[in-house]
Amino acid sequence: MEDGLENANANDHISKTNVSDSNMMDPSDEDTTDDERALPLRDFYPYIRCSLCNGFLIDATTITECLHTFCKSCIVKYFFYSNRCPNCAIVVHQTQPLYNIRPDRQLQDIVYKMVPHLEEQERKRMVAFYKERGLEIPKTFAVQSAAQAKVQKAQKDPMPHPVFTIPPELDVSLVLEFVGAEEGIGDYKPLERKYVRVSGEATIRHVELFIRRKMELTPSCQVDVVCGEQLLERCRSLREVRSSVGQDALQDGLLVLHFGIVLSD
Repeated sequence: MEDGLENANANDHISKTNVSDSNMMDPSDEDTTDDERALPLRDFYPYIRCSLCNGFLIDATTITECLHTFCKSCIVKYFFYSNRCPNCAIVVHQTQPLYNIRPDRQLQDIVYKMVPHLEEQERKRMVAFYKERGLEIPKTFAVQSAAQAKVQKAQKDPMPHPVFTIPPELDVSLVLEFVGAEEGIGDYKPLERKYVRVSGEATIRHVELFIRRKMELTPSCQVDVVCGEQLLERCRSLREVRSSVGQDALQDGLLVLHFGIVLSD
């Protein structure tokens, strides 16, 4: 809680960085192939901007109960006055909502890659914040010259490497098999991708939320998740499920989860 307060107070003095469309990458400047289609950055605003401050995400932080993401300073300050998600109003925690938020470093990396100069500008603001108050500047915010950054990058990455790598914390691979919906339920989208790689700390509740979002289910629908012949409780973690079900529920090393849609009681 103290760390959250410290970060919130620091970021409260730093204005959110908003980059105009004139600074965005012009699709016409990039060579595209027949298999690629350039999209304007504004199409991604719902995914890379914080709904509390309307700026691009800084220190992206996700609520574990509903998977909505905000700037860390924004959501920490918001939870001083409420225990519900600002987007969907779900109760995050009855007394300590800060317990159920996690940093989303992958999303933050994506935001920095998509928005030109955002990371550099934010680092400069942080350095200015510490200097104005006579505080020691953390090494993570030290500003490097372009030449120093180039040398450091060359030393760190002597060989080309793929842009996307699988983080080690995503240690469970899922196969989500849809078995059908109860009669009378027809207003839903098909699950386009059934193969998912997630953290073993994720719970069946998170799987249900993922399915709900992708299939655009209404609140009247309930998602039942089954592994083998066992109906899984929402609180169980995927790592626990994988270790308890044995090889019968695995398919080429992938954890197979069957799910159906029924009407809520």
